[in-house]
Amino acid sequence: MEIHKESFGTTPEGVEVDRYTLVNNRGARVAIITYGATITSVEIPDRRGNVENVVLSLESLQDYLDGHPYFGSTIGRFANRIAKGRFSIQSKEYCLATNNGPNHLHGGTKGFDKVVWSAESVETADAVGVVFSHHSPDGHEGYPGNLNVKATYTLTSDNELRMEYAAETDRPTIVNLTNHAYWNLAAASTDVLGHQLMLNADLYLPIDSGLIPLGELKAVRGTPMDFNAPQTLGSRIAEVEGGYDHCYVLNRSEQDEGPTLAARVVDPQSGRAMEVYTTQPGIQLYSGNVLDGALRRSETAFQKHFALCLETQHFPDSPNQPEFPSTLLEPGEEYRHTTVHRFDIA
Repeated sequence: MEIHKESFGTTPEGVEVDRYTLVNNRGARVAIITYGATITSVEIPDRRGNVENVVLSLESLQDYLDGHPYFGSTIGRFANRIAKGRFSIQSKEYCLATNNGPNHLHGGTKGFDKVVWSAESVETADAVGVVFSHHSPDGHEGYPGNLNVKATYTLTSDNELRMEYAAETDRPTIVNLTNHAYWNLAAASTDVLGHQLMLNADLYLPIDSGLIPLGELKAVRGTPMDFNAPQTLGSRIAEVEGGYDHCYVLNRSEQDEGPTLAARVVDPQSGRAMEVYTTQPGIQLYSGNVLDGALRRSETAFQKHFALCLETQHFPDSPNQPEFPSTLLEPGEEYRHTTVHRFDIA
């Protein structure tokens, strides 16, 4: 197990950005930069032993600074959408940036994906990783409370990429953290419509034209949303207006305390497989609907459906929908969630 640190560049404000590369003894490598606590590569062997990057990423810091659709970024304070950028705590209304049409998305104009995090490497007998830390001041992007956040990313000897999130506040606030990796187990050699997907979810959240949940939980059975049995992502995507960008309600019981199985993805071409385990109540399936080839890495242009996202999280617009699991964090409490990506060969 090894960990390497090197410079990835400097922001226009003169802040140094570092890249940490985690290496295990099974041929896996994970690189993460301090800008946005962003995963820039996950290199995994295929069935023939070829090691390739299975996440969409960019080549330079400037490419990330120029803007991108959250490739591999740590998202906060609130992942996904909040309707009209408004919510209330104890009858006090808070107004956030509306950076996605009329709605607030992924923490706003300058969310956690656009800040340079502090970082410290960690090593154990069977894992190497990085603890990323960030202080979000009271009022930043309209959110109440000083929020201290930690995102710990570790690569284990068992080919697991663990993502552990923790946060504390000094005022009641809302928190919903995730990572926004764009996965392509074929190493972006083709689109992901042939990837086989299983989601451990009997219910999903129907949405309006602005992708805000309508408030009901709907059964997936008999619809194009059903991935309880493995299906290729493209088998019924034409029946879903705009493609998949929906939150699924994971099958968890009150007795489940640790991460439980949320999803499994297999690329038949390479043989790579990825299982996702999480303590979160939901997972957002996004099928790369707005990728249009404008962004690229080397000779590869990232076209429509060139990746899928599996964002473990609380439900979108939860602060405005009291029947959803709460995202409220009070002083003295600790926000804590874990997601694990386990890689193997199918």
